[in-house]
Amino acid sequence: MRILPILAALLCLSLPAIADEDHEFLPDDLPDLAGEAAPPLPEPEAKPVEPAKRELKPAEARAEQLDILFAHLRKPGVSSETVERKIWSLWQASDSPTAEILLRQASRAIEDRAPAEALSILDRLVGAYPEYAEAWNKRATLYFMMKRYDQALKDIDKVIELEPRHFGALAGRGMILERQKKYSAARAAYEEAIAVNPTLEQVKDALKELDRFEQGI
Repeated sequence: MRILPILAALLCLSLPAIADEDHEFLPDDLPDLAGEAAPPLPEPEAKPVEPAKRELKPAEARAEQLDILFAHLRKPGVSSETVERKIWSLWQASDSPTAEILLRQASRAIEDRAPAEALSILDRLVGAYPEYAEAWNKRATLYFMMKRYDQALKDIDKVIELEPRHFGALAGRGMILERQKKYSAARAAYEEAIAVNPTLEQVKDALKELDRFEQGI
């Protein structure tokens, strides 16, 4: 049984010799890596710096929102009543709180059947804030109620100049022209209104009524 210890002793004695023999197989011309600098790592690509977005002015922000809402009017299944209400809200907004207050005062006077008071307020409003399209539209509405049609049409022209998509003013123009028996011009105005807002059912009905009138039905 002493064979195993003897074999173990022989194995231990042979290890250094094996290591020396293995060392002889190493090539003599290995590069000296210790003295060489590691290659530089590639620098990460610099991402382009995006320019800071300019903050929109209130009027610009409203115009952007109106573009979105008018696009929604053309989508199937969208509640046109909700979208139209938001559009009217944006039209009534102004950079000037004073202008908005005056517009509300004029609206209240119209509801209270005080046209002279309403007209006085609106005259001041369009004079002080000529770029406020809804002020002109409100005065056009008042002139229409007072049957001062030519003056209403002039104010509507101003509304459309400031806000070409004002379907309320376009429809109002059609109503006035129809009352003036200018049927071709009325039809054109109605069609313009529908072109910007295809959901105007009352305007579509007005066009059908014109068709029946022209056909003598």
